Amino acid sequence: MEAPFESNPLIDRLPKHLKQFIKPQDYSDYSPINQAVWRYVMRKNVDYLSKVAHESYLIGLEKTGLEINNIPNMYGMNRILKEIGWAAVAVDGFIPPNAFMEFQAYNVLVIASDIRQLEHIEYTPAPDIIHEGAGHAPIIANPEYAEYLRRFGEIGCKAISSSRDYEMYEAVRLLSIVKEAEGTPQAEIDAAEKQVDFLQNNMGEMSEMAQIRNLHWWTVEYGLIGTVENPKIYGAGLLSSIGESAWCMTNEVEKLPYSIDAVNQSFDITKPQPQLFVTPDFAYLSEVLEEFANKMALRTGGLSGIHKLINSKAIGTIEMSTGIQISGLFTNVIEDDGKPVYIQTTGKTALSYREKELVGHGTSYHSEGFGSPIGKLKGINIAIEDMSPRDLKAYDIYEAGKVTLEFEGNIVVSGEIVTGSRNLQGEIILISFKNCTVTHGETILFQPEWGIYDMAVGKKVISAFSGPADVHSFDMITHIPSSKTIKSKKTREREELEGLYQNVRDIREGKSTNISLENTFEKLIENHPKDWLLSVEIVELVHTKDTVLTSKIILHLEDLKVSRPEVKKLISNGLELVFEKESA
Repeated sequence: MEAPFESNPLIDRLPKHLKQFIKPQDYSDYSPINQAVWRYVMRKNVDYLSKVAHESYLIGLEKTGLEINNIPNMYGMNRILKEIGWAAVAVDGFIPPNAFMEFQAYNVLVIASDIRQLEHIEYTPAPDIIHEGAGHAPIIANPEYAEYLRRFGEIGCKAISSSRDYEMYEAVRLLSIVKEAEGTPQAEIDAAEKQVDFLQNNMGEMSEMAQIRNLHWWTVEYGLIGTVENPKIYGAGLLSSIGESAWCMTNEVEKLPYSIDAVNQSFDITKPQPQLFVTPDFAYLSEVLEEFANKMALRTGGLSGIHKLINSKAIGTIEMSTGIQISGLFTNVIEDDGKPVYIQTTGKTALSYREKELVGHGTSYHSEGFGSPIGKLKGINIAIEDMSPRDLKAYDIYEAGKVTLEFEGNIVVSGEIVTGSRNLQGEIILISFKNCTVTHGETILFQPEWGIYDMAVGKKVISAFSGPADVHSFDMITHIPSSKTIKSKKTREREELEGLYQNVRDIREGKSTNISLENTFEKLIENHPKDWLLSVEIVELVHTKDTVLTSKIILHLEDLKVSRPEVKKLISNGLELVFEKESA
């Protein structure tokens, strides 16, 4: 049965380019083994994290309606999250960083609906419902942190990427998929790891997106809070990993005071983290975020912002001092004395004001690109946008007037003014010319036979950011990932094992079954002797009722600890939950 995701008004507000990432959560895809994995992790986490997690975690578990015994249903989660102003949607594994953060800006949690294999129960590099649901969801019940997460998304989705960032995203996505997939040949994993390593060592100058992803990783995913000497966990990656949540509290992991310096600390998603950052409180996270945002092209604009957009090779936007916004693929900038004096886009371009496309200036009209001077007229102290009607008349800038405008940087616009557009403050933001020629020295930038020349007005670029100003200006329904998550193959042996897990689950829930727990255990050791989790689940149900069967199971688990040392700790932890509960 597919659980509908249209269960929270916040989801209806999402733009189409974000909705393309949403997939229905097919709850029937979760096997009895998946449910047992969720239950084991949640029982262990609640037991351990009650001692080491920030106090918001347990409060949030209750507020968000997460159950220990059942994988969350999106419909139920959204019904409850609505009460704290959030929503949740299911997606297929990793999605592009800009999209991930934009979801957060809309107060929507992105939840990878797959769940880790039993073999990766302690940690998986792939996003899954344990990480997203049990990690992210509880902490957003804290209002201060929830606002940080929303604000992070709002700022982060405007960060400009480099052309290599998307390659890295695809490489990391593929690596997480093949490492999590059942039966992936080691050679395939090695090749994926090699590609990630290569890109990590050849990224060039760190982009804004790479930097803000670092901040996201060291706070939202792997953050600690309190003091360096006595930190508590709040990062979702730690809250959802029974291995790393314990490891991170040891002296093996260096604890550093959180600061803006974390933007330069890269990470490896496939390995435990060697150091973590500790924030004194959630409010300080927002302080550091604003400190970083003040350095982004979003707030500084200028020549460097334009260069970042050109290097990104993706749709971006610049905003001029008048508020006019130019969105498109920026391919060239002419500079003079360290300042931009002319910008050029290639292909579809849109003009907007306050994130709303100007009527008649969409991508169908500006389909071949857009170019415009930036700055003041040469030898004139007052900028065009600051001119009064009398000033404009004095400089021949009026409708039907023929004019030659020479800008600083040797940009010359010569033509007949058709019309102009003003912003709400009365400043001219756009002037349209006919019979127009635009030059830079001997280079022709626009000529009369190309039609109407639209000149954006602004003495400087005050902002540059990723994506279009108006999300409706471009067709952004283009997400085609190069890799898809791999489902476990259903074999007869696997189906039989799942049947045994389902039988134990039914008995725990008081449902009638045809096979006793003793017979279930006998079938398990006969046909699936390497499985350990079901034995732990059975002993939980029988240890107070059947000492003989309990002894048999314990003996079997002790043998497994020897034959499968990699699960020794998991078995011990599971038994501790059973017998500590009894002694308590």
